[in-house]
Amino acid sequence: MTTTTAARGTMPLAGHVSEARRRATRAAVSLVVGVILGFVLSDQILDVLRTPVEELAQSRQASLNYDTVTGAFDLQMRIGLFSGIILSSPVWLRELFAYLTPGLTAREKKYVLGFTAAAVPLFAAGCAFGFLIFPRMVTVLASFSSDQDSTILDASYYVDFVMKIVLATGVAFVLPVLLVMLNCLGVLSAHRLRSSWRIIVVVIALFSALVTPAADVLSMFLVALPMSALFGAAVAITTVHDRRALTSNPTTIGRTPCSD
Repeated sequence: MTTTTAARGTMPLAGHVSEARRRATRAAVSLVVGVILGFVLSDQILDVLRTPVEELAQSRQASLNYDTVTGAFDLQMRIGLFSGIILSSPVWLRELFAYLTPGLTAREKKYVLGFTAAAVPLFAAGCAFGFLIFPRMVTVLASFSSDQDSTILDASYYVDFVMKIVLATGVAFVLPVLLVMLNCLGVLSAHRLRSSWRIIVVVIALFSALVTPAADVLSMFLVALPMSALFGAAVAITTVHDRRALTSNPTTIGRTPCSD
């Protein structure tokens, strides 16, 4: 057995299955606890989501509508599940990381920890950004109807709409971290990123158009601008890394892992 193999450790298949079951159980328990807590707080969460509708109700008849007898309960369960996944994320992410890291080298563990430390706050910032812009989307879309019309919103569709905005912006804010990671692993060079900036800007614009109402151009720009800024930051970081790699060894540009 080599030193690297010993450092990584060897475990029979039954041991891997047993460890996976143990860690999956812990993650599942944390998820259940998070869902219960999210269900308990679902009324308060829904009150926050209902705020734009209440503002509309000041100028017209507007309300959330449940089209089935179990609609309110189903909606609370959905909010509870969504909240539970977020609330329990530190636990199940830790269990996932703890299960994977024994098979990584010390350098790889450092990479994973570093990129995770950057991705988590960016995801939170993206979700917060989506949470901030969704009321404007609701207001703009509802403004196309006459003041004499009633705005009766399906509660299930409305919450799904908000969740899509929040999650989509959260994931979008993490993508630049992925680009930097691919560059550090030698898969993607800064030159390729710079040469593809037009395509990436178009992709960002299309993504922003998909997660925002088609008629709300301002909200589209509010989503696209920070994403473009993060992409620019990723290009700057990868450029600095590739220049350092070129200085140390001209033959390793685009293939040199990030330095410690």
